[in-house]
Amino acid sequence: MTGRRVSRRGLLTGGAMAAGGALAGAGALTAVRSGPPGVRPGDAVPVAQVGSAVEPFHGVRQSGVTTDPQAHAAFVAFTLRPGTDRTALGRMLRLLSDDAARLTQGRPALADTEPELSVLPARLTVTFGFGPGLYAAAGLDDRRPASVAELPAFGIDRLQPRWSGGDLLLQICADDPLTVAHAQRVLVKDSRPFAVVRWVQQGFRRAAGAEPGRTQRNLFGQLDGTANPKPGTPADTAVWVTDGPDWLRDSTTLVVRRISMNLETWDLLGRADRELAVGRRIDTGAPLTGRAEHDEPDFAALGPDGLTVIPDFSHLTRARVTDDRQKILRRPYNYDGVPTPEGTADSGLVFASYQADIARQFLPVQRRLAERDLLNEWTTPIGSAVFAVPPGCPEGGWIGSQLLG
Repeated sequence: MTGRRVSRRGLLTGGAMAAGGALAGAGALTAVRSGPPGVRPGDAVPVAQVGSAVEPFHGVRQSGVTTDPQAHAAFVAFTLRPGTDRTALGRMLRLLSDDAARLTQGRPALADTEPELSVLPARLTVTFGFGPGLYAAAGLDDRRPASVAELPAFGIDRLQPRWSGGDLLLQICADDPLTVAHAQRVLVKDSRPFAVVRWVQQGFRRAAGAEPGRTQRNLFGQLDGTANPKPGTPADTAVWVTDGPDWLRDSTTLVVRRISMNLETWDLLGRADRELAVGRRIDTGAPLTGRAEHDEPDFAALGPDGLTVIPDFSHLTRARVTDDRQKILRRPYNYDGVPTPEGTADSGLVFASYQADIARQFLPVQRRLAERDLLNEWTTPIGSAVFAVPPGCPEGGWIGSQLLG
């Protein structure tokens, strides 16, 4: 399709300025590595190595947060059944933790009816998140992090209940979709006495080994980020709570936003107009004032027309955070559903944001995006949920023991 040329001033003053903000950092952020640890950029990844690779389940902090993102994910949210109290929650979490501990190491869960499907973990991680309703059911509202609550309404939101809320979340990620499907099946079956499935959001990234060391792309073709806080550095404190009681220390919080992308109208834009909306080159991810993906943007630079080279309303400008302590860790996945009979795509992003404090870190960025991010013309948030991600557990322990035990 030939791109329709939209004037720069038209973008800045016309319909593309619809109020709102969507991909809370989707284009501006996440340099991550694909593939098993130790694989260098450009290396071929043996199939057997992908299947047999293992991520830890036990530890001070849960895996699946700062873990290199796997190729496939399922976010499974549950609503607790009436009568699921603190004691019942303890039983459920013991059972699900045991399942996850076995499956992530390539061993079948107890009473696994398809044990052959568990032998290739493919870097499987299962990450637990607690929604506001879980704290209420346990009678522990006083221990719920203050920012773990329903997000305030944003003018750009068109939220649907079928993609929103939840008392418990299981984030299931692996480099093999069959591994993800099997783990999801086992965990859902074992949760039945305590909870019902509220929603499932499945997503994907580049296949393991497809582009080792390269930043992932979303379905707009954009490189999906460059400025995440780096694990193991002082910026790590932006992700993890580093002090407080044992049920809070080494925890984090998670925002899951389902972002619908209007690919049909995005297709009408020429490349230059797409890059103005994003603030970066589509091919390299470089800021419009730079040459390489990780170059620092120059927001004061002017073009021949007297306007700033990087528009004030570009996604890069609105999502920009310079203080490492205020950054958020973006770990998004693409989704691509069934198109309509006319061929209109059902595509977008399962945007997952980890941060130590939602109110202090996520909300200021989201408010700026919701105010006047140019990408709002082509994106719409249709789902939203928040969860506390509790600390990890030692071998023989279970997730949530510090809170409920």
